[in-house]
Amino acid sequence: MDFTHFDEKGNARMVDVSEKEITHRVAIAEGTIVVSRDVMDAVKGHEVKKGDVLTVAQVAGIMGTKKTSELIPMCHPLSLNNAAVTFEVDDAACEIKAICRAVTDGKTGVEMEALTGVSTALLTIYDMCKSIDKRMVIKEIHLVEKIGGKSGHFTY
Repeated sequence: MDFTHFDEKGNARMVDVSEKEITHRVAIAEGTIVVSRDVMDAVKGHEVKKGDVLTVAQVAGIMGTKKTSELIPMCHPLSLNNAAVTFEVDDAACEIKAICRAVTDGKTGVEMEALTGVSTALLTIYDMCKSIDKRMVIKEIHLVEKIGGKSGHFTY
């Protein structure tokens, strides 16, 4: 197996995408945070002292997509056409699922942007709620779907 982020001498490098075609690319990622009943009730009741948790986490997730290349060393900076973060709240299980969809027309995919968006949103929920309970668990962050590029369509 060839590792594209290393040159022939084993040095780290950014992949050269200059010869690749520009294509429409979409990536969807998701992840979940498990919270206590106290945290769930505070989030749903808009009673967290730091503010509206899901609205702030939504904005943070979108901001995360735009900062991905600054956080992940070999990621190419991308011009995003769109980034959206939504949440599915499972009150009974005390779980909040974050879903991020990132879109671009470019020479490389937006998987890392979608994954970073989900991670940032979930970390923001943790940060805003840790004064209530620090035992939250972030889990199952993964790519759900990828459209476009040489490797084609991927679904988890």
